[in-house]
Amino acid sequence: MIFFTSDTHFYHTNVIKHSSRPFKDIENMNRALIENWNSTVTDNDEIFILGDVTLKGTSYANKILSRLNGQKYLVKGNHDRFAEQQSFDKSSLIWIKDYYELRCKDMLFILFHYPIKDWNHRHHGAIHLHGHQHNTADYNQKNMQSQIRRFDVGVDANDLRPVSIEKILSAFAPADIKS
Repeated sequence: MIFFTSDTHFYHTNVIKHSSRPFKDIENMNRALIENWNSTVTDNDEIFILGDVTLKGTSYANKILSRLNGQKYLVKGNHDRFAEQQSFDKSSLIWIKDYYELRCKDMLFILFHYPIKDWNHRHHGAIHLHGHQHNTADYNQKNMQSQIRRFDVGVDANDLRPVSIEKILSAFAPADIKS
């Protein structure tokens, strides 16, 4: 199965307040995010992380990524500076990119950390997946209702867990999905 996520911000104390996350401290937040991730994603699943794993540097990134299930791909966000450091263990990731176009299930998915107004094949059914904004679930609902094929895969918009490709596809009306 294929999953997507972003903006976990492991070890980032201020994200609890700024994103209204229901945790008293980063230990509780990290524990819940790891548990939600690993109860959703198996080691055989693929997971595309659309940025902002942690702001805390390579030792924290190495530590947290080794605890997370799945075959992990990283589309870098604005806080993923660890990915460029020599001390970062890149073996925990299949690849690291700034942008990626994924063809799957006869669909084109545009993967980028930031939400963009226009994307490749937007008018031909492509779905843009992003993070960065720390939206709530109603953001995705509004996009679906207005037929904007853009979906925030961030944990704040998805019950603090990764979201499956099937859930994303089912969010859009079948008649709206074009190959």
